[in-house]
Formats: sequence, structure tokens, C-alpha cells
Amino acid sequence: MPCISSFYGLLIYMYGDDHNPPHFHVNYGGNWSVVDFDGNVMEGELPASKQKLVSAWAEIHKDELIANWELAKNKETLVKILPLQ
Repeated sequence: MPCISSFYGLLIYMYGDDHNPPHFHVNYGGNWSVVDFDGNVMEGELPASKQKLVSAWAEIHKDELIANWELAKNKETLVKILPLQ
């Protein structure tokens, strides 16, 4: 599972053979969460401050997340996404 972005201790991953609905995985301090492209946590949990950062990042980069999801479905190389700054 490639890391597509990282910022403020958050590591963002996307699987190549994952299930719907479209989502990404977040590792923060060894704890994993599954987050949809609107920034909502679907599984796991994040501290509120980190959840806000992930949601803001997802909103800014939604088109890139969708493009990576399509690449992943086609088993193509994913593109790195700029971190939240």
C-alpha cells in the first residue's frame, strides 16, 4: 500500500485493490483509520485536531484522490499528493 502523502505526523495510504466506497487509510501514531473522500472517518478514530487536518486535506485534494482511486482500480502507479501546509 503506497503512501501518497504525509503531514503533521499523518501518513496517507491508498490500496490498489480496495473495496468501495472510495476511501484512503490514515496512520497516526500506529493507529489506523479509514476515511472517505469527504474527510469523514468510516472506521477507526483520529484525535479531533488531526481529523480536522485530514478533512481539510481531503477537501483540497478531492480531485486528486478520485484520480488516484481510478489508478488504483486499474493497478497503475499512484501519484503523490501534496501535504497540507
